[in-house]
Amino acid sequence: MTTRGVPASARHAGDGWVDCACERGRHWGRLGAAGLLLTRRGDDGAVSHVVLQHRALWSDEGGTWGIPGGAIAPGETPLDGALREAYEEAGIPPGAVRVVGEHVLDHGTWRYTTILAELLPGTRVEVRPTDPESLEIVWVPVDEIDDRPLLPAFKAVWRDLLDRLDA
Repeated sequence: MTTRGVPASARHAGDGWVDCACERGRHWGRLGAAGLLLTRRGDDGAVSHVVLQHRALWSDEGGTWGIPGGAIAPGETPLDGALREAYEEAGIPPGAVRVVGEHVLDHGTWRYTTILAELLPGTRVEVRPTDPESLEIVWVPVDEIDDRPLLPAFKAVWRDLLDRLDA
C-alpha cells in the first residue's frame, strides 16, 4: 500500500499534514520539513548548477520544480532530514556535500529548512530519481532555473538563496 505514492515501508511518524494560519493553509511534515539545495561551482568560483527535482504529478504542487526534500522524521535535525531526503529521492550521498548554510521559513506551527550545500571539490554525483516522488532529478544551469515552472515556495526565495551562496 502507498500513501502520496510513497511505499508504506518508507513512511515515518513525521509524515502528515500540518494546519497553518498562512494563506496556503497546510504543509507537509508534522515535525517540519527540510530540503537540500546542492550546488556546484564553475571555474570562476560562482554557482553554476543546482540539483532540481521535477515533482511527480500526484504530489502536492506536482509538475513543478524544486529541491529534494520532505518531512523531518522523529529525532532528526533539519540537516539530517534534508540529507536523508536527498539520498532517498535523488541518490545524493551525504558524504559528497559540504554544508555552507541554511535558510529557515518559520510559520510558527511549521518550519521549512533549506540546507545550502555544495558538491565537494573533485566529487561527481550523477543525480537521478531514486523513488516515485520525482519525474526527473537533474543538474540545472543557474541561468535556466527561472525558465522552469518552479514550486511557488522555492520561486519566492530562489534569488535570495543564490545571493547567499554567491556571497
